[in-house]
Amino acid sequence: MVMPSPDSPRLTPAQCASYWEYGYVCIPRLYSAVAVAEFETRFLEIASGSAEKPENLIVMQDVMVAKGAVVPTDPVRAVNKILSFENDPKLFAYALDPGLLASVRTLLGPELQTISTNVFNKPPEVDGRHPLHQDLRYFALRPVDGILGTWTALSTANRENGCLAVIPGSHREGLREHGKPGWEFVNRGFHAVEGVDRDARVHIEMQPGDTLLIHPLLIHGSGRNRSDGCRRAISAHYAARACQRPPGTPKRAPVVRMIPDAGH
Repeated sequence: MVMPSPDSPRLTPAQCASYWEYGYVCIPRLYSAVAVAEFETRFLEIASGSAEKPENLIVMQDVMVAKGAVVPTDPVRAVNKILSFENDPKLFAYALDPGLLASVRTLLGPELQTISTNVFNKPPEVDGRHPLHQDLRYFALRPVDGILGTWTALSTANRENGCLAVIPGSHREGLREHGKPGWEFVNRGFHAVEGVDRDARVHIEMQPGDTLLIHPLLIHGSGRNRSDGCRRAISAHYAARACQRPPGTPKRAPVVRMIPDAGH
């Protein structure tokens, strides 16, 4: 089990200003090498099938594997991501980390809930692109500024292996129309912002433990993995408890876990 850090860093005023101006901020080395290794080990246990899946956790195959276009060299390289790890204590320790929670509370306030959890796996043998999108496309909760995504590198993320790319300031333009990317193989649930200026992208290279905080309207995505190893990251989305789901919304209700109040 990952032990809480004795220090619980909060975002500086400059980091908060950067988040609201550009739609994201990166916190270097928020997670220790020990914590990263524990998340990585648990992911490998689940993805390889050597450990039993907790209730409600989903292991998603890459579409190219599911359709038989690629035969992976090992079971882990067949996996696109695992989602909904709320019932796995070793992985959900990520979302309960004091340093991460202190940073998120600086932006969203003290009372939090998680509304989505994922471990992203990008194997080299498949297409693996994640089209430019906005996370709010997947959430009905409002207000928008009460939601925030976190993305922590479990391995080095760079241009070669498909690091995240963002369009700074795009969160100020509202929710854009999304459609299907014009690719032969698109993983389930992947949608693309239409008419986006790809030349405005900024690629965010990260080291293990580096953590990105992402506004739900920020346009972002990732490219192919052209290396010979998997690129992995762990992620959670938070919402302030005051956020509400509009009545009659057709979107699936999120998997919610209340985060204990600070100091409890």
